[in-house]
Amino acid sequence: MIRAALAALILATPALAQEATIVSPIDGTVTVIPDVMADQVRAKTGDGVRLKGLDKVSGDAQDIELALGETGRMGRIEVTLGECRYPEDNPAGEGYAWLTITDPSRQTTLFEGWMSASSPGLNALDHPRYDVWVIRCTTA
Repeated sequence: MIRAALAALILATPALAQEATIVSPIDGTVTVIPDVMADQVRAKTGDGVRLKGLDKVSGDAQDIELALGETGRMGRIEVTLGECRYPEDNPAGEGYAWLTITDPSRQTTLFEGWMSASSPGLNALDHPRYDVWVIRCTTA
């Protein structure tokens, strides 16, 4: 009852910005998703990326720096950088990189996609031995 009243109050209150309010039909929880104006978020392309790699078996951590299109090796896997972007107003902050991670010995692609520096678990490499994280984009 209280959740339904709270949800009705939130839905009836005018929003200061454009945002979405979602009420779960299962448990009545309310989620507010703020509006992000895509035309106001500007990203620049970096010259390369700094990654952190971890071998979970041996415990060895390794820093990897790659230029655009370059491939680096960490243990048995290879990491190739396609692109690295960062917000133009915060070059040292939120970077995200397009990575392709392969296992050449098995001729398989283990990961291909965008990986974010601030949320490494959001779209992560799922491998029993190796972890790879984006630290930041690098510029000239």
